[in-house]
Amino acid sequence: MMLSVRAATKLFGGLAALRDVSFDLAKGEIKAVIGPNGAGKTTMFHLITGILRPTSGRIEFAGRSVEGLSALQIARLGIARTFQQPQIFRSLTVLENVMLGADRSGRSGLLACGLGLPRTRLEERRQIAAAHEYLAFTGMADHAQRIASDLPLGEQRYVEITRALATGASLLLLDEPAAGLDETETEQLSALILRIRDRGTTVLLIEHHMKFVMGIADSVLVLNFGAWLADGTPAEVRSSPAVIDAYLGTAENA
Repeated sequence: MMLSVRAATKLFGGLAALRDVSFDLAKGEIKAVIGPNGAGKTTMFHLITGILRPTSGRIEFAGRSVEGLSALQIARLGIARTFQQPQIFRSLTVLENVMLGADRSGRSGLLACGLGLPRTRLEERRQIAAAHEYLAFTGMADHAQRIASDLPLGEQRYVEITRALATGASLLLLDEPAAGLDETETEQLSALILRIRDRGTTVLLIEHHMKFVMGIADSVLVLNFGAWLADGTPAEVRSSPAVIDAYLGTAENA
């Protein structure tokens, strides 16, 4: 199992952002996490990636507990993520942003490469080549030399996804990747996520766009007020009376 979450609970004072949530994610699967605003979806991502620590429960990645590990240590195990608002280096070029992802797997470090030290020049060339390959994969090659802040929102999301892929992660977490995209852009994103899965990267995503979710997800986890509500195939979730009452009755019409 790529990811196993057991009875994950996160308390903030007396408020439970998550309560006893359990689910599994198989290698090569696309799993969506859905639910109303405030359901605990992003909190779950924070627990998996080490931004927050669970109050109780257990999270295992590739059979290893991530309890007590820092966000950087968890990232180095092979987990990368994106955020609701793209977290990119706005003053850097697209290529430089992606090189920062490729730098995680290097030994010399991007700063040392930038200084032009003899031992790091080969590493720098490797990182540049790797970044160009990932940009070509995500369809962003033509934007390599553009300043990231000059890009529209949709393309900034692609920069963040490309940088996450460049880390070499085996598990990619996407937090509302289709937010703010039009129908054509959403279809293009769907195709990209399927290509990411097909190249061997497991995907866990949060999304409110139900047509998008139901079109690409192998399974869907539903959270409501921080608690597990349902987990199954898109067809099973879509036909669940509890899910319809809590969420899909309005979400599918959004």
